Amino acid sequence: MSEQQKKDYTEAELAEMSRDEKVRLGLALDDVELIEYRDNWPIKGTRAERRAERSVAAWFTVAGLSALAFIAVFIFWPWDYQPSTDPQAHFIYSLYNPLIGFFFGLAILAVGIGVVQYQKKFIPHEVAIQQRHDGHSSSEVDRQTTAALLADAGTRSGIARRSMIKRTAGFGLGAFGIGAGVFALGGMIRNPWSEQGQASLLHTGWLSENGEKTYLRRDTGNPHDVSLLRPEDIDAGGFETVFPFRESMRESEEELISSMRKGDAPVMLIRLRPGSKPIKRKGQENFNYGDYYAYSKICTHLGCPTSLFEQQTGRLLCPCHQSQFDVVNTYAKPVFGPATRALPQLPITVDEDGYFVAKGDFIEPVGPAYWERKS
Repeated sequence: MSEQQKKDYTEAELAEMSRDEKVRLGLALDDVELIEYRDNWPIKGTRAERRAERSVAAWFTVAGLSALAFIAVFIFWPWDYQPSTDPQAHFIYSLYNPLIGFFFGLAILAVGIGVVQYQKKFIPHEVAIQQRHDGHSSSEVDRQTTAALLADAGTRSGIARRSMIKRTAGFGLGAFGIGAGVFALGGMIRNPWSEQGQASLLHTGWLSENGEKTYLRRDTGNPHDVSLLRPEDIDAGGFETVFPFRESMRESEEELISSMRKGDAPVMLIRLRPGSKPIKRKGQENFNYGDYYAYSKICTHLGCPTSLFEQQTGRLLCPCHQSQFDVVNTYAKPVFGPATRALPQLPITVDEDGYFVAKGDFIEPVGPAYWERKS
């Protein structure tokens, strides 16, 4: 690098330089030797150039249309669960997630292909060699020469005169940005208080909307086999995973199956050993039946099943991230791991026939908390 190039330039001197002069100066200051800087389209306006432009524009158009289709499906497609007893409605419902994934993925793919194609077809081919040197702080010369280099690359790419690409890129990237925003915010705008009954985030399948008795049912592996529990069915220190059952469910095969597949339905029914005296949670002193306690099986950290019970320590363990909940000394309060909230307790009792029944639904949402949860 010459002494002339090493000197400090004033803002007035920089202002007098042309862009090409700033480009050469910037390369020299960075010890860059430009071996080749070839324009992909030395002759402007050829058919091949126009074909390349249409190809890039087509991908950005596909990205925009895919993003709009994603938004339409996300907002307007029927997403409420439909039982298989109505084949047409169930088929339409089952397409919701695949269509969301397809259109969003296609939008991402098309944007990526469009950007790569533009770079390959229109950004000048450059071969440069740079000598290694220590970095230095940015100065006014660095800022202006860098800006000149970027502007020169933009000019040589011809973006200013490629209105088709600019319009389609704006359409594709803009629609994709809106789609990404809808995807990010869509799950946060649903009001959990707006619905009542089992459809609400506040309630589970243990809620009996018409006052019908809800039994505790074990899973025998056969969804048509209804096996109800009595206190004598569980030994001291034992436990059983149970699900909600109401007599009206016998009339519907779909309900018999779905009641055991809902993510918020599993409950751990635990019989503590004699002499255990856990601290009961305020307001839930009568939720247990003697030594029998029922807690949601869904971990309050990320929703994994707390399916391991240690009789010796009296702790429920979540195998995913090793959260531990103490059910012998406290009300399933977390004592280890990332979970910060106790497992919700299901109020239970025994009916006149000696079967376990739920006295009501959980009084707080099960699983990971959302922002309205107060406990």
